[in-house]
Amino acid sequence: MHQRPIGTATRGTTNPNRLRRMDRWIAATHGPALRRSDAPVAVDLGYGAAPWTAVELLERLRTAEPRTAVVGVEIDPARVAAAQPYEREGLTFVHGGFEVPTSVRPVLIRAANVLRQYDEGEVAEVWQRLCARLAPGGLLVEGTCDEIGRRHVWVALGPEGPRTVTFATRLGSLERPSDLAERLPKALIHRNVPGEPVHAFLRDLDRAWATASPYASLGARQRWIAAVRAVSADWPLTDGVRRWRQGEITVRWSALRPVAG
Repeated sequence: MHQRPIGTATRGTTNPNRLRRMDRWIAATHGPALRRSDAPVAVDLGYGAAPWTAVELLERLRTAEPRTAVVGVEIDPARVAAAQPYEREGLTFVHGGFEVPTSVRPVLIRAANVLRQYDEGEVAEVWQRLCARLAPGGLLVEGTCDEIGRRHVWVALGPEGPRTVTFATRLGSLERPSDLAERLPKALIHRNVPGEPVHAFLRDLDRAWATASPYASLGARQRWIAAVRAVSADWPLTDGVRRWRQGEITVRWSALRPVAG
């Protein structure tokens, strides 16, 4: 008997290149795991009303590992039917939800703009369910971005749970780093208040950005690098200048974990 998909349909909004920042980060940081895998399967969970994000994920991950296959998973059967004409070698679309109905455990599950409609209290259970589907060495990337992908925040999780939080932006459009707060994933978006670690982090990053204003004459990238380098003295970052140059900063989850209660 076919299992009923777990979850509810998203609004389905999607645009070409919307998830490029997340995809580039995944290819750069998770590429070695894809290459080590005997069956490098990635899942685009809740790809929406059009298949563009799954098509692009395949293209970008194959720059890291040409054997990669992508499975687009959607809870709305009409969206699956609409996407299936785009299937090709290494790209398939199936009906499903958080149970992730793939024949092999995926090395990657990407869930972008999927949990925004859920209650904060539901996030941990969804994370746990998705992480349980990962292959050994697998990664879950769950986050939110704006409509055209200029601002994006995501959490990376392994089978053991959350590891890091990445903030990514198009630097030319950034007024202050805390502008990214509106794109915090569901686990953090209601925690951007005094007394919570994520609020303190964004406050410190704003201050460092303001202090680095003399670098603006050299370009927004140099200003960002100077600001990120400054906060690295007080916050446990997991990346370096190579990623900072992309408009990214990645912090250990343990430093931004919400206060209990």
